[in-house]
Amino acid sequence: MATQLAPAPAPATDRTIFTYDRSPETWRHWRLSIDGRIATIAMAVDADGGLVDGYKLKLNSYDLGVDMELHDIVQRLRFEHPEVGCVVLTSANDRIFCSGANIYMLGKSTHAWKVNFCKFTNETRNGFEDSSENGGFKFLAAVNGTCAGGGYEVALACDEILLIDDRSSAVSLPEVPLLAVLPGTGGLTRVVDKRKVRRDLADVFCTSEEGVRGRRAKQWNLVDDIAAPGRWAEAVKARAEALAAQSKRPTAGEGVTLTPVARTIDEAGFHYPLVDVTFDRARGFATIKLTGPSDEAPTDGEAMRAQGVDFWPLKLARELDDAILMLRTNEPELGLWVLETVGDAEKLLAYDAALAGAADHWFVNETIGMLRRTLSRLDVSSRSMYALVKPGSAFAGLFAELLFAADRGYMLEVLSNPETGPALMLSEANFGLYPMCNGLSRLQSRYLGNPSQLEEVRGLIGSPIPTGEAYDLGLVTFAPDDIDWDEEVRLAIDERAGLSPDALTGMEASLRFAGQETTWSKVFGRLSAWQNWIFIRPNAVGEGGALKLFGTGRRAEFDAKRV
Repeated sequence: MATQLAPAPAPATDRTIFTYDRSPETWRHWRLSIDGRIATIAMAVDADGGLVDGYKLKLNSYDLGVDMELHDIVQRLRFEHPEVGCVVLTSANDRIFCSGANIYMLGKSTHAWKVNFCKFTNETRNGFEDSSENGGFKFLAAVNGTCAGGGYEVALACDEILLIDDRSSAVSLPEVPLLAVLPGTGGLTRVVDKRKVRRDLADVFCTSEEGVRGRRAKQWNLVDDIAAPGRWAEAVKARAEALAAQSKRPTAGEGVTLTPVARTIDEAGFHYPLVDVTFDRARGFATIKLTGPSDEAPTDGEAMRAQGVDFWPLKLARELDDAILMLRTNEPELGLWVLETVGDAEKLLAYDAALAGAADHWFVNETIGMLRRTLSRLDVSSRSMYALVKPGSAFAGLFAELLFAADRGYMLEVLSNPETGPALMLSEANFGLYPMCNGLSRLQSRYLGNPSQLEEVRGLIGSPIPTGEAYDLGLVTFAPDDIDWDEEVRLAIDERAGLSPDALTGMEASLRFAGQETTWSKVFGRLSAWQNWIFIRPNAVGEGGALKLFGTGRRAEFDAKRV
């Protein structure tokens, strides 16, 4: 397994490559125990275990490395322990649940690092809710001490929050008064949208450094219940058992061990068995090529589970997920991702049908969930995306989601011999199995202004859709012929590289999620936009900014103008 810092085998740049690989033997910050249907994840942060040098992770504060471990633990519970129905998130330390993101880490981090850190932690917390909503396990936050900032935000992502009533433990979101920034992982949104806290009370809560304790926290609906220290263990067990009873996961079964993802790193890119990422640094883009299945799809859920991590959809999801995270963290200057596919369209559709037919099996449900969250991670990445559909491509079913996730789709039209041209194929999976963070399928979003065309396209499920028809239906953006293809694609890539990356990030985030808003789309859109801006304002990060002066004893100096 890779350690927390994996050296980059890329002598041309001699950079450190940050990987997301974690395994039980490398965990430093969490303790996992399992008792029947209940798994307990206890936070016990190693103060000296920061991902990079220069800060101490005191008071159960966290950095990206702490969250990498949490993500790994939850993933392993999903696949390795099917019997678990409820996850209890608590602290192994007395009187401190979690003090949130480490302030000194934020104060010394680059802007890009802060934003990527917030995005990954958001996705991890959203994953709690995704599991709960889609038949996975339930989450209980057993807040057994002070719970501030990001600590309260991780509790907010759980199904229920139980707070110890010891006259000192409180929940708080002190970022605005203390640091001049916002709660970065959905706190403001979940307080009012999820917990339905009254707006005026939420205003008081979010401008208070000390937070809210005990009965008042329950009265304001900041927590679901409180329990005195003498009955704490009993109360946690009772709530966890009740939540576990709501889970659709089996009470017993053989799990699937998540062995390390096979990845090779070299100067040319990141390489996996099913996903290949190649860099064109001179032109500022990366090509992500996905390979479809070579075998026939098993039709029985238990047969799928028996294949373990080699089950094609799970293997693909794990590799693509890793590739996205690796690109986000290590290659910020590759602003365009070009998406390509190869494979057998019929086999892809067969796998879609097999997943849908066995969706009630816990392993299949978790695999679908992994695919759903990975595609969503693609949607919210601050990179431009183009999909290229050529002869030999396999934009069918699951792979067609990549085309619909892209900002533009280019599909080659072969004029000399149309029968040799590419074709798209759709499956039922394209109509809701993998929704975006706004709750809509990518095709729903595409046809938001023309729902009748969505139904017309649904009628083509299972049929090859050639270039001309795909273009007429609006499934692709452009259909260059074989004479102009190379030049048009080259110009499109190079023109993108000439635009402001900042403006493109804002534009893409505004255009990708049309229609309704949800808690998640607000977190990734509204919150991300504001926090991005605030993270570069002098009131937060200037020489007299609150984030820079935290812990020095000096008061922040604010520019009083509202902008």
